[in-house]
Amino acid sequence: MLCGPLRRLAQAYGEPLTCWLPGTRALSAGAQFNGFNCDGNFHNRLPAERDISVYCGVQTITLKINFCPVLFSGYSDTDLALNGRHGDAHCRGFINNNTFPTVVIFSISLASLESCGNSLVVSTAHGPNAYGNMSLVQIGNISGYIDTPDPPTIISYLPGLQYKFSCSYPLEYLVNNTQLATSAAAITVKESNGTFISTLNLLLYNDSSYGQQLAIPMAGLTLKTRVYVAVKASNLDKRWNVLMEYCYTTPSGNPNDDMRYDLFVSCNKDPQTTIFENGKSQMGRFAFEVFRFVKHKNQKMSTVFLHCVTKLCRSDDCPLLMPICGSRKKRDVSEGKESSAASGNAVLTAGPIITRFDETPTNNSQLGLLKAPEFQINTVTGALISGVIILGVMSVCFFIFSLTLLKGKSPVISTSSGARNPAFS
Repeated sequence: MLCGPLRRLAQAYGEPLTCWLPGTRALSAGAQFNGFNCDGNFHNRLPAERDISVYCGVQTITLKINFCPVLFSGYSDTDLALNGRHGDAHCRGFINNNTFPTVVIFSISLASLESCGNSLVVSTAHGPNAYGNMSLVQIGNISGYIDTPDPPTIISYLPGLQYKFSCSYPLEYLVNNTQLATSAAAITVKESNGTFISTLNLLLYNDSSYGQQLAIPMAGLTLKTRVYVAVKASNLDKRWNVLMEYCYTTPSGNPNDDMRYDLFVSCNKDPQTTIFENGKSQMGRFAFEVFRFVKHKNQKMSTVFLHCVTKLCRSDDCPLLMPICGSRKKRDVSEGKESSAASGNAVLTAGPIITRFDETPTNNSQLGLLKAPEFQINTVTGALISGVIILGVMSVCFFIFSLTLLKGKSPVISTSSGARNPAFS
């Protein structure tokens, strides 16, 4: 409002105008660099932490990066991507040149927050719960970074850029608004007549029919709930099958998390995990029972992320790549044959799988109470039966003893039976 009349007055005299607005830096009107709203007087510098703005919204997380320092550093907007996912167009931002300075905007939907490798970590803090009472509340912290790619050369004169961000939400809110994120990976297969690309998908289901995908309730899954997993391939002819090398879980969405629990690796398998199909068709299938990570102790919910390292193998050669359980070695396959019989590995991720457990062991106590009367009843019944048997034995003994006494007294009675009773005289 204040700059309008002054700008028109300056234009009439052909002089440039620098205008200061309350709470902003001095901005030159009409400053341009390579078609972007950038002023070399302010933006010809290395990027800094203040260049990123984070908005933790109700449905999305919005990130705005001052593009001008990125531009002056020798990069373009397409060089910026979420969590190093530079090959995925969905993980890149878009230019907004209608502001000063020009910004690159990234939008992360809470419904698919894991799609570009963002991390979800659960912690506990004191705060108001859903009923407004102060208590221990589960907090889901979503974090990640935006960076530029590393050059293919040994050295580089360009600075490596990285912007970090994080947002925290009540975990119950995230569970209510977040859909289960499952990843897909494109895998390249080389053949004698060329190469083709197949897409692998890791999907979770409710039951063994594999008809309905897993839906996690707002309160989370109860411990030991059975989850059915499928790895499916598309754009694949019948000569190739899906081979799951190994699958494991982590408390975060990072497949390289130091804390991990293996579901199956070679012949080693978790007792609660069942493998239905592997290396025999274009789908791998198994099931496991959900659990909690001990690091989430004193928390009502735990997050579990599933990761599967998968490859494609020729249907005739898949059995040769399967380990022989009881032996540490695979079947005898030459190195050259193995490279042509299978593709490279792809890491597929699904999660977060939210599991819940009561704050107090109510269920265990109830089970204990249910079992206690049964044990007491059995004890009483046994005592009664023993008492009846003892009484029965004692009765038989008393009866035999009584008969013995009666037989011993019978001659005396017969001798005196001839004596007359004086009362009858």
